[in-house]
Amino acid sequence: MPCPDCGGEQAVFPVPEALEEFAPEGSLTIGLCADCLRVHPSDDRLTDGETRPLADIVPDGDGGAAVALMLGFLDSLALNREAIVESAEYAERAGVDVHLVLDRLEQSAPEPHFDVGRRHSQLEMFL
Repeated sequence: MPCPDCGGEQAVFPVPEALEEFAPEGSLTIGLCADCLRVHPSDDRLTDGETRPLADIVPDGDGGAAVALMLGFLDSLALNREAIVESAEYAERAGVDVHLVLDRLEQSAPEPHFDVGRRHSQLEMFL
């Protein structure tokens, strides 16, 4: 399913139970747009052997889902601080280097809905 905002391809993640309260519209599956980095509820599922965008940057599994949720909130640090911190800490506990992911996204995301580099600098103060 393409991104409803920009039409870009989405990476699909099941939301970890511990982060369900932060999922958009209470969805159990989310889509992360590879172009604008917006997060939307999704009914899509990946099938075996199917590739997904951002696979080389955002890992699979619960850690990747936590990063995806975090990215969806980075447009407003003040309003979304709790969700950002909880998602980032969850991702780190799952073995994801959140700072490395943000570094790579800064170089690769063509049209992010937030300034990735600026938010990364600000996020370092939170974590």
